[in-house]
Amino acid sequence: RIFKVFLYLFVASLMYVVVCRFIIPPITITQIGGLVDGYGLKRDYVSWDEISPNVKLAAIASEDQLFPDHEGFDWKAIEKSIDDKPKRKRKKRPKGSAASTISQQTAKNVFLWQGSGYMRYVRKAPEFFYTEAIELVWGKKRIMEVYLNVIEMGPGIFGIEAAAQAYFHKSAKNLSRQEAAMIIACLPNPKKFTVKPMSKRVSWRYPQIVKQMNNLDGDPDVAELIR
Repeated sequence: RIFKVFLYLFVASLMYVVVCRFIIPPITITQIGGLVDGYGLKRDYVSWDEISPNVKLAAIASEDQLFPDHEGFDWKAIEKSIDDKPKRKRKKRPKGSAASTISQQTAKNVFLWQGSGYMRYVRKAPEFFYTEAIELVWGKKRIMEVYLNVIEMGPGIFGIEAAAQAYFHKSAKNLSRQEAAMIIACLPNPKKFTVKPMSKRVSWRYPQIVKQMNNLDGDPDVAELIR
């Protein structure tokens, strides 16, 4: 019976992966958590063509510059994060930044849960499974589209359209390069690294993202993906 339960759950999860290839996930565990914690739920899902290329470029520049090229995991970054285990006390990397690709972040946001500590390790195996599944079933553009629609970009604010309206009173399609970088700079902790009022971290981070966006302008793989 236990085996059958796990088998049914496995098949159901695969079916949900396929379904989400065509529709934006109706709700996520992170969004439910925001409601429970009293932050509310502001979201307005939009299609690929309704998201400015500036936003897509900012996400790649800040979160995963190898996104067009890898198959879900940045193995070199993972190896480096393992090799960099400090023998003496050093400054820690920002939470969630070590070797976490956009594909991994999407899998975690859509199918799993947030959090660190013990639950972070419990999440690793299903995160690997769902990351590989969406890379295979969805493809890069769909992963980016879902990522930019479901990720939290402020307390109770989910997705780039809700963020664009909340911070700049315009649609995601009309965000400038600088505005897109400001929103993406709130990751990976949008409740702490606020866009408005602008936190010190966002004011420091977004010019760096703009610089990286400029550096990626001539990359043909990036240009093909974000258009």
